[in-house]
This record gives sequence, structure tokens and C-alpha cells, in this order.
Amino acid sequence: MTLAQLYVRDGLLALDGHFLQALEAAAPPLKLQLQQARSQPEALTPLQESQLLLALGPYLEGFVARLFRIETQVSDLSQRHHALAPLYAIKRKFVQRTAARKINAEQAESIDGAALQLRLRDWFGGQFDELVFATQVQAWLEDETGNAEKIDVALHYAAWALHTEAGKAAHRGGILFRLPHAVDHMHLVPGAEARDQDGYRSFSIKPAQIRQRNGFALTDTGCDLRGALDQANYCILCHAQGKDSCSHGLLEKTPKDGPPLVGKAAFKRTVFGVIQTGCPLSEKISEFHSLKAGGYPLAALAMITVDNPMAAATGHRICNDCMKSCIYQKQEPVNIPEIETRTIKDVLALPYGFEIYSLLTRWNPLNLRRPYPRAHTGYRVLVTGMGPAGYTLAHQLLNDGHTVVGIDGLKIEPLPEHLSGVRADGSRIPFAPVAAVDDLFDALDQRILAGFGGVAEYGITVRWDKNFLKVVRLLLERRPEFSMFGGVRFGGTLSVEDAFRLGFDHIALALGAGRPTVLDIPNGLARGVRTASDFLMGLQLTGAAKADSLANLQLRLPVVVIGGGLTGIDTATESLAYYPVQVEKFTQRYEQLCAERGA
Repeated sequence: MTLAQLYVRDGLLALDGHFLQALEAAAPPLKLQLQQARSQPEALTPLQESQLLLALGPYLEGFVARLFRIETQVSDLSQRHHALAPLYAIKRKFVQRTAARKINAEQAESIDGAALQLRLRDWFGGQFDELVFATQVQAWLEDETGNAEKIDVALHYAAWALHTEAGKAAHRGGILFRLPHAVDHMHLVPGAEARDQDGYRSFSIKPAQIRQRNGFALTDTGCDLRGALDQANYCILCHAQGKDSCSHGLLEKTPKDGPPLVGKAAFKRTVFGVIQTGCPLSEKISEFHSLKAGGYPLAALAMITVDNPMAAATGHRICNDCMKSCIYQKQEPVNIPEIETRTIKDVLALPYGFEIYSLLTRWNPLNLRRPYPRAHTGYRVLVTGMGPAGYTLAHQLLNDGHTVVGIDGLKIEPLPEHLSGVRADGSRIPFAPVAAVDDLFDALDQRILAGFGGVAEYGITVRWDKNFLKVVRLLLERRPEFSMFGGVRFGGTLSVEDAFRLGFDHIALALGAGRPTVLDIPNGLARGVRTASDFLMGLQLTGAAKADSLANLQLRLPVVVIGGGLTGIDTATESLAYYPVQVEKFTQRYEQLCAERGA
């Protein structure tokens, strides 16, 4: 099949036929189950649906690997998953259930961890790291009697690494000797320190836990595969018991007398009154964890995209409703966004990884209700606003068979024609496959703002990798039923009457975060006072932090940020990061002018 065929319905129907043939050849009963489930998906219980999708996952993984001719690379990635398995088995069985219980913190203080490490290193053949430790201990446990001395040394070392400050320092950044911490809702940041001075209380972070910020490069790359699998194995996969509250919310007990609880009343709340509804998309979290931990990275991503096709724009540093509703309420929750983002990165890093992710957003056998786009309806929909709500809605409308046009008030910079398949005049040309996702990515401090993404572009800071916006944009822009225009303000450039006159059947409003905000407070428009969202927009859209930018965004210290929400925190961090850049730019230009024209 050609790449272009994978972007149109007829091609995807043919692809689905090939998959069903391959499934019938490998597992005829499973193919029959899939066909029955597609015809009557509501007849399945949630558990039956989960079991079917998990059974299909490995077959889908193999099919996609063969389709893109990357069987070797996918196998290598799977082997990297399996090679780390001893870490998680020994962490649970030996470190947490044995060492942590047999030797308490007081007893661990008398252990000479350095001396024990030397003995272990000698037994390990001169090597020592967490994976070597776990692999060797796993082998020793197969003959506990014959390896009693070695197991005892490993047990005492594990207790030292778990309980003592020296042990924690020796394994800082590791995962094997780390226990989930208890959650204290009144002290949610473990590294915070409170100080009372002059009648008020201030908070700061312990110096050892401060991460220095320098400039506007990406501040958090997220966890690696080892860290993601640690979290996936920490998950207890509670979909099997129907307790996957991360997906569906933490429910209140049904009252014995009276009607069942409905709406918001059906969900529990945190001590701060936050409703614990779980993932807004009801993503199959426990199921994708099961596939990821089992070494099926492509199938895990397919499971994610069933409910969250725009997953590249969610995950780490974006959302955490799932974590708030995790079954672990008294201890550290599973870091679901980290696992999700790592899963996407692992697939994107494969040859043609972008094309695989892109395909799974249009054709996905794990999506029983809409495995491929529906037939063309003839309806034309105008989506106003290309932020997270707008581009997500546009994708769903396209898969429902509608023609979609997206507009945004911001100027949207064109992408190279060979990537998007769209010329400057809007005409279409064949696009080239993305063989390596690195070809799409730029360093954030050098990246040119393209205008696509709304608040994800101008509101979110470099705590999140905005290169994912290009990934999401290409998911839409390559589709022949989609067109996008920047610099078009709804209600100004284009009115409601204009839209219907142009032949649109429906107008979808996705404008929320872009609305102008004026605070209704005394002196709200005084010099030096501005809303946090306005400051972030001015900083991000003008590129003021770039050395070659002429943007005139002036900032003076001290800065007072009122409000402790996400926008307030972002404003505080960006103010501190921008001020020295502003001073450096001013100094450089002053010195250059002095050199050219004299002091």
C-alpha cells in the first residue's frame, strides 16, 4: 500500500481487510470475536471488552511492524522492555516485601553499605548497577539455600539503600531502592520548607532539590523507558476488577436507601473539594499499562489512541486528572502521564514512528466502534480556534466523515510542502513519509512559533515539548478533508452569516482560552499590572526570549504574581527566566551601539 492510501477511507478499509485476513490466519476464533464485537460493541461488558482488546494487541503489533517493514526494530524495542523486567520483579518481591520489612530504618543505620557494595561488586564480576543487582538476585533466589550468604548481603544492602540518607544519595535517580511515599494532603510537596517571618509564612524548596533553570530550552524531558516501566509495574491493573478509577473516577458508595447517585454527586472529592472524575476521555489506562509492561509498545499506543488520539498533546506536564483518581489515595499515585508520554516517544523514535502513530489515529482495530473513518456525510463544519479543543474536535469530526475547516485568529506559519502536502495557495501535493521524527523537532529555545495550538502554543511554557504541536498538526493537515487558515478572527474577519453563506452546515466554537481578559479590580490597567495569561502570550508569541528578537517586552523586578494556579506558576518561572535574558540582550545591544557610534 502507498502512504497516500493510509490517509483516505478507501485505503484504510483495504488495510483493515488485510488485518482481518492476517488475524484469521493466526487466530481464527479471535477474528470471529472481533467481528462480533464490532457489530454489537454494547453487548460486551467492560471486562470482556478489555480482555478482547488485550488479546488483539500482540497481533496488531506484529501486523503494523510488518506493514512498515520494521520487525527487527520493534523486536529490539520489545527486548529492551523485557531486559528491564528483573528490576520490577525484584523491587516488589525482594526490596519492598522482604528487605523493607525485615530491616527497619534504625537497624539500617548500622549497616556499612559501601563495604557490602564491594562484596556484591566482586560477586557481580566487577559490575554494579541496579539492573545487575536485580538480575543477580533474581538468579540467586532460584536456589535460596545454596545462595543464602549472597542473598543476606543483598538484603542488607537493599535495606541500607532504602532507609539511610547515604543509601538514598548513592541511588538518587534510581528506581530499585525507592518506596512510594505517603500522601499528606496538607504537605503535597515533600521538598517544601515553611518559614514564618514578619508576620507571614513563606515557602521555599530545600536547596538539594532545586533544579536550576537556564534560558528557554526544554526544562523537563520526562522519564526514560526504565522509569516508565517502573510506574507501569507499580500500577495494579485494576481494570480486571472494574476498579480502574483513574479512567472512570472514584465513585461514592451507592446509598442503601434512596435513588442512586448521579452526576457530580456520584464521585468522591479530595480534601480540597476537587471532584475525582478520572480521565476526561475515559482512556483505557490500566489496559495500556498492561501492554506496555508486557513489552508491546505499538499495541500500548494503539490502546491509548482508542480514546485519546491526540495523546501527543496530553500526558506529561499537561494533565493529571487520572492521577488524582488513582486507586492509591494514601500513597504516591501512579504517574500515568509519564507512562503515556514515554509510550508515544518510544514509538515515535522508531523508523516511521510518526507514520505509525498517525495511522493509529485513523485506523485502529482496538477501536470497536469506529475502527476506520465513517463514510463521507456531505456535512461541512467550521471549527473556530485551533487550540486543544479545536484540533481535537476537528480530528473527531474528520473520523466521523465530515469535511472540516479550521480557522484561528493567530497567524499560522506554513509547514514545508513535502511534510504537509499543502502549498501556500492551499492546493495539495503528495507528501513524503517522515522516516525519522527528529526531522520534525527543533530545540525549544530556537524554535519558531508556528501559531498552531492556541493556548498550548502561547500559554504553556517550555516545561512541555511544543514540538508535539507539529506532530498533532500533521495528523490533521495531511488529510484531504481538512483545511486550515490563520489570521481569521471569528466575528471580525468572518461572521456567522459569512460562514453559512460560504456553505458551512455547522459552526463549532473552540475559542475559550483566547478570549481577552480584563480583571475587574481597581487599577487593573495601571502601568506594570497585567494578567498572567497576557504576559505569557506576549512572551511566547513575540519570541522575546530569543537573542535575535526585537520584541519590546519589558520586565522589572521584583515581580508579584497573585494566584497559585498553573498559569500563576508558569508566570513566576518565566519571569525569573526572562529577566536575565532581557538584561543580557540590552547589554549586548548597548555595547554594540557604543562600539559602532561611540559611548
